[in-house]
Amino acid sequence: MDKAVTIPDAAFSADIYVRGIDCPDCAARVEQAVKGLPGVINAKVLVNSSKLAFLYDPALIEVEQVVSKVSELGYTTTKAEQCSNAGAFTEGITSTIRIFGLDCGDCAAKLEAGLRRIPGVKRAIVNLALSKVEVDHSGPLPEILKTIEAMGYTAKLEDKGLKSGFDGQNTATSKYALPTVLSGTMVAIGLFFGLLGLPGSIVSAAYLVAILFGGYLPARNGWAVLRSARELDMNVLVLIAVVGAVAIGRLEEAAAVVFLFSLGNTLQGYTFEKTRSSIRALMELAPDEAVVRRDGREQVLSVQDIRIGDVVIVRPGERVPVDGRILEGTTFVNQAAITGESVPVEKKPGDEVLAGSINGLGALEVEVTRAAQDNTVSRIIRLVEQAQTQRAPSQQTVDRFARYYTPIVITAAILVAIVPPLGLHQPFNKWLYEALAMLLVACPCALVISTPVAVVAALGNAARNGVLIKGGGYLEEAGTLSVVAFDKTGTLTVGEPRVTDVVPLTATAQEVIQVAAAIEARSEHPLGEAITKYAKDAGIDAPAVSGFRSVPGRGAQGNIGDKRYHIGSERFIAELGISLAAARKDIARLQSCGKTVIIVGDDKRVLGLIATADTLREHSRAAVSKLKQLGIRKTVMLTGDNESTASAVGREVGIDEFRADLLPEGKLDVIRDLLAKYGKVAMVGDGVNDAPAMAASTVGIAMGAAGTDAALETADIALMADDLLKLPYTVKLSRKAVSIIRQNIAFSLLLKGIILLLVIPGWLTMWLAVAGDTGTSLLVTLNSMRLLRARD
Repeated sequence: MDKAVTIPDAAFSADIYVRGIDCPDCAARVEQAVKGLPGVINAKVLVNSSKLAFLYDPALIEVEQVVSKVSELGYTTTKAEQCSNAGAFTEGITSTIRIFGLDCGDCAAKLEAGLRRIPGVKRAIVNLALSKVEVDHSGPLPEILKTIEAMGYTAKLEDKGLKSGFDGQNTATSKYALPTVLSGTMVAIGLFFGLLGLPGSIVSAAYLVAILFGGYLPARNGWAVLRSARELDMNVLVLIAVVGAVAIGRLEEAAAVVFLFSLGNTLQGYTFEKTRSSIRALMELAPDEAVVRRDGREQVLSVQDIRIGDVVIVRPGERVPVDGRILEGTTFVNQAAITGESVPVEKKPGDEVLAGSINGLGALEVEVTRAAQDNTVSRIIRLVEQAQTQRAPSQQTVDRFARYYTPIVITAAILVAIVPPLGLHQPFNKWLYEALAMLLVACPCALVISTPVAVVAALGNAARNGVLIKGGGYLEEAGTLSVVAFDKTGTLTVGEPRVTDVVPLTATAQEVIQVAAAIEARSEHPLGEAITKYAKDAGIDAPAVSGFRSVPGRGAQGNIGDKRYHIGSERFIAELGISLAAARKDIARLQSCGKTVIIVGDDKRVLGLIATADTLREHSRAAVSKLKQLGIRKTVMLTGDNESTASAVGREVGIDEFRADLLPEGKLDVIRDLLAKYGKVAMVGDGVNDAPAMAASTVGIAMGAAGTDAALETADIALMADDLLKLPYTVKLSRKAVSIIRQNIAFSLLLKGIILLLVIPGWLTMWLAVAGDTGTSLLVTLNSMRLLRARD
């Protein structure tokens, strides 16, 4: 049981100094990425000292791998300091515990309060939607599990399995179903006996049995919470009201209250199970078993036992069980469940396939590239679950309000019971009854669940449609955006430029290509790859290069023989003092067509020009148009290309504004300016090169994140496919979620207020109070579940 939180005796800790981490959100992203590495036990970013401290098992991972992961996220690191003392991390163990029987928002709040009272518990966050709690603690785990069980729930430490936590019944539906039926039956019998005119003692006995059947679980759970958390939850308030009603002879109302409360718990458990089904659907994407060729024979193995490098056989029509690379076979793969793409994608040897996608008609042999716990489906599930543990801003506000609401209403109920009889000489029984009815309104259940249920439903819908939203906060922010900024290359365009023109000036076209291909063969820039591919296709051999030097954002240099050559942007060549006078006319002509011009020269002159062009993504124009229809005030394109190229692409896509000739820090400055002017700005990029700008924006959105670790970890919202139409869908879904959250909060407060106002004329009844409270919770949940059906 303790395996997940045990620190190995051979564990080491290390510190890495990281430049550029200047906000808690950035720190959280780095922590999350490092903790996800196999072999890393814990990680913590110290923002003030720009340091990442992490605890790791040297048998499973090396420090250099952690440094590489941090660098992938766009940060500069310096050498780590390593030591064998792991004591600093023993205070920060995090355990995830599945809870069976959790069915209401107030119950979740009381459970959190009870866990926080345990010595050594630093933090406890309950995820009501997924029926689990995440606890940061230094004390023994068994005490935490014992406390949860003492409060009336079943607890189980979450294991690392893909489908852990959803084995068996997760709601309280089955627990409350039988008591509800028995209690309701006895209430009906009591009413029937009354209509028959049977003696009052028989009728009262039927109601008392109904109270016992329906009140046993609330009494047991309420006492457990009162004893462990020292707080009054809804169960205790119902129990007090019922006992009070029995004491003043209102047996039929006491029985009705117990029955309605039990019925509400049953229905609420059922509706919560519906919201949880969206996560269960994700968990069922990948098969539990796979056919593996190992040691020359085929065998069926659990996906948890498959190792990296194994060869998996995927037959036609089967789901791909692993992330891997195709060795043999050609087919079309349906990736809709992962990326939201509706059209199957052609796959051939060398292509990557994702776990959970459906193989078409061809048989495949796939080499495993990720372990089961690290494949794309597993990462999606973890990210969705983590997203649901993060409280949205509106939920934090509601939680703060709820802490004051309950004691205020209880105090008001005491005054209602005392003041009219003592100060106004009113009947004691009447106002005691009104006070007891008020207690049933004192629990803010509907208000507490108004936000989390909507967030869970929206996140589940988004995940099914190939969009990962990292938390309720980002969901709400995406619904309030004013500006959307796009990176050009790889976002609005395909990101695979091709050579369209070669313009010789003082050398032949073949010489221009030879020099360019020779230098770019040492570069990893996409434009360089286009040039080397063009040379290869044309059968032009590139000579050897020495003294290669890359100038990021500008160009590259190298020696061919004893001569120095340069290739790069107009600005770069001009900075070298090489005259561009003879090339100006051709440069302007090519740029006016939206092409990127690469200049090739030696130390004295320009040899020639190479023009490249990138093609727009299929849905770029439609996506920008839909964003404007949704009310986005401005769309902006940010690019390192020249102004003429940027202008041509911007016109074709329909962008309102563009900024050209930008280095990465220039994009960051533009985002800051837009934030100052418009308030809410999204940055859409590839999740790596645009990391600084994405981190500074209100919401960072990564394109084509499926199978890309850095994009999944860097972005606030990840579009799994290269489909820009998912962007307006996300904005629309977010706005609908914000609208439903506001409806839920307003409806909950309004109905609570109306019910409480009925106390003034003395019209409030117990059955009305409990029906109103339970009914509000159900309506809020059902209203939120509309988000499960929201479409593109």
